[in-house]
Amino acid sequence: MSHPKPGSLVHLELASTNPKATRTFLEAVFDWRFETVPGLEYYPFGTPTGPGGAVPPLSEERPKGVLNYILSEAIDRDVGRVQAAGGRILTPKTEIPGVGWWVLFEEPGGCLLALFQARTTDRGPVARYRV
Repeated sequence: MSHPKPGSLVHLELASTNPKATRTFLEAVFDWRFETVPGLEYYPFGTPTGPGGAVPPLSEERPKGVLNYILSEAIDRDVGRVQAAGGRILTPKTEIPGVGWWVLFEEPGGCLLALFQARTTDRGPVARYRV
């Protein structure tokens, strides 16, 4: 699979009332591979062709349902573009330690989406999770 280009969907979160049950279901039905993040009820997964994602618990930031992450190569610029086009920032730029940054926003029609910018190394973007 080629490297995703900015604007591509690169990660999704399936917020669940019972993340362990959702994980068990997706493993059994689709044979998705999961990781466990120590100290968090957050289960990253890989799918056969991508994008991968995670199953987090519900929260104010993550209502039940699917949250799609869009790849950004300049998250501060893209936040400005979101706002200029009528979008509303719900969670400002937040670091994902060792991985990159994310921003939660609502587009004018009410859909929740997120921007994601990977931390880079000399070899290119760092992989989100190895599942």
